[in-house]
Amino acid sequence: MAHQVTLITGDGVGPELAEAAKKCVDATGVSIDWDVQEAGIDVMEKTGTPLPDSVLESIRRTRCALKAPITTPIGTGFRSINVHLRQELNLFACIRPCKYYPGVRSYFSSVPVDLVIFRENTEDLYAGIEFEKGSPATADLMEKINGLSKGRKIQTSPEETGISIKPISVFGTERLLRAAFEYARENGRKKVTAVHKANIMKHTDGLFLDVSRQIASQYPDIEFEDRIVDNMCMQLVQKPELYDILALPNLYGDILSDLAAGLVGGLGVAPGANIGLDGAVFEATHGSAPKYKGQNKVNPVALILSGMLMLRHLKEFEAANRLEKAVAAVILEGKSVTYDLKADRNDPTAVGTQEMAQAICEKLN
Repeated sequence: MAHQVTLITGDGVGPELAEAAKKCVDATGVSIDWDVQEAGIDVMEKTGTPLPDSVLESIRRTRCALKAPITTPIGTGFRSINVHLRQELNLFACIRPCKYYPGVRSYFSSVPVDLVIFRENTEDLYAGIEFEKGSPATADLMEKINGLSKGRKIQTSPEETGISIKPISVFGTERLLRAAFEYARENGRKKVTAVHKANIMKHTDGLFLDVSRQIASQYPDIEFEDRIVDNMCMQLVQKPELYDILALPNLYGDILSDLAAGLVGGLGVAPGANIGLDGAVFEATHGSAPKYKGQNKVNPVALILSGMLMLRHLKEFEAANRLEKAVAAVILEGKSVTYDLKADRNDPTAVGTQEMAQAICEKLN
């Protein structure tokens, strides 16, 4: 029976990347019934919203989506289309593997970097609980905070102060850490590192660390450690090979996942997955690059590898492994790759998006 999958074509270079990724996933031989959906700036002109209800309805039905990059329009009610999807579908864990593939240009090409970032998606400062400077609500909140606080108080005035609330819960931390440890078991990973700032934020990051330790005690076969986030940044630059799975609250996870992607050559080779109990959305972690729209120029690897993660999610492990090996082989060969994967970005032998996808398909076959 064919797997039911929503394909969100996105905007900017999204449709080109969606075509390339679909071609490669189909070339594995896995039977997929694609439900193609549009979202982003282009569809907004027709529907009045960058994220039509039909997209969410499709994902709720299929419980699995492969999403090309989408631009968040300025001046709409969406803070971010990606954030909106995660919150609407309760996709609580953002999983971003950062693995070096020989042939990719990177300052760390001699280091065997193979990290997986587990970022909590729904809480922390990205929960979106904010109060604008000068608003009556901000003044009321500041008065209440100063009245309740037994320590430091907010010294500035409401007219010049904006406030963001940072909620971190036992529930949210438990399910993220459990997902990280289960992933470690299922994929032969050896260690989980919880990343935090508990030395300063004792009641939020401190909670994250305490709960992480409690969950870790239930997985004695997996090594556990913790790192303060600023030290973790230095550790990743100096000795990334010592780390395996990193579990982080939302903001730190956002920052460190880009740092880790930089270690392996950039966002062009960084796939992503957003996982919940009732569904999953797989996406490239880079943007929609509208200036390259229609030029058949951009690197399709990140979305193709996101398709590989999707195949693993669908329990099509053999096909996923073949697809990853095909991608790695084309990159190593260095012939049929886009300009950013050439030693010289001006190399005239660089191929286009679809040509690289076709080369990956040929390796598969």
